Amino acid sequence: MKTYDCIRPGRVWLDTAGKPIQAHGFSVFYNEEKKLYYWYGENKERTKKGGTIWHWGVRLYTSLDLYNWTDRGLIIPPEPEDLSSPLHPTYCMDRPHILYCKSTGKYIAWLKIMAGGEHADCQFMSVLQADEFEGPYTFVHKIYKPLQMDTGDFALHVDKETGRGYIFFERPHFQLICASLTEDFTGVTGEYSVHYDGLLPPYTREAPVFFERNGKKYLFTSGTSGYFPNASRVCVFDDYHGEYKDLGDPCIGDKSHTTFNSQITSVLKIPGKELYVACADRWKPGWLVPKMSKQIISGMERHFMDYRPDESPRTAQPLPEVETRHKDNTWKSRYVWLPVEWQGEKPVIRWHEKWRL
Repeated sequence: MKTYDCIRPGRVWLDTAGKPIQAHGFSVFYNEEKKLYYWYGENKERTKKGGTIWHWGVRLYTSLDLYNWTDRGLIIPPEPEDLSSPLHPTYCMDRPHILYCKSTGKYIAWLKIMAGGEHADCQFMSVLQADEFEGPYTFVHKIYKPLQMDTGDFALHVDKETGRGYIFFERPHFQLICASLTEDFTGVTGEYSVHYDGLLPPYTREAPVFFERNGKKYLFTSGTSGYFPNASRVCVFDDYHGEYKDLGDPCIGDKSHTTFNSQITSVLKIPGKELYVACADRWKPGWLVPKMSKQIISGMERHFMDYRPDESPRTAQPLPEVETRHKDNTWKSRYVWLPVEWQGEKPVIRWHEKWRL
């Protein structure tokens, strides 16, 4: 059995059974009662380049120390026999996020769903709920478009003082939206605000990650360059629907401007410590990737020079029920966890070959 006493960003990370951890586009949930960390994300164990399987459900791992993780299996399994289901493994199910709703006693899971290939413009949210974090989860909305908008990468948050919920999502590919959730966290109220408006790929802001410190609210965001990494940005604000102040690239010493060849997916506040951890996916391991990213970003700048976003309302449409072959090799993705430091009000991230809590 493999055991760890430190975190090594970018290295292959094995679970307590000696198998690579398969929980990508992930979040970490802390169970205060059990003093247990829950790491959950996209299970890519059956994903192969050129294959029709994008995911095999949402997988859960638990840990007491953040170094050693035990596989607890699938908490949201795929539905491979039903091509009309958003959980069919051919569809791109990304970035699962789970909230606990005190008013209903339910755990609420939101999933980003996108059909692939020629149907890549078919993207929406699926919303599920369960009585326990580990499931079983049942659909509340199979196909849901908040505010009649297409939805890309997203984050969820519950305000500790008010108990209100919020969703931050990319409106592909030109806006970042913050919308208030309904009381049961399964939909949006209609109250929303627009941020980072008018930026085009590769600078459109996606992969929003919310965290807060000393009453200040923050978002890490990524640019839009597919699975090639780019420079992150961080903003600070006081009001969810107010003005967001951009603070620039948080990464110190990142000469390649690729967020250390990764994309931040969540920030974990360690209970009892003044320690925040930026948790990221390294979707494309390899020393050539940062150099290739410069070419990809330059090409996207030219490609989207005349892009005109379509802001018309979107209605929910059924899935195309077509199996798609996927070109991205995401099953090889690794994880980059790095501590967050502070320069005044700005959170910054530096590279560490290894580090301990």
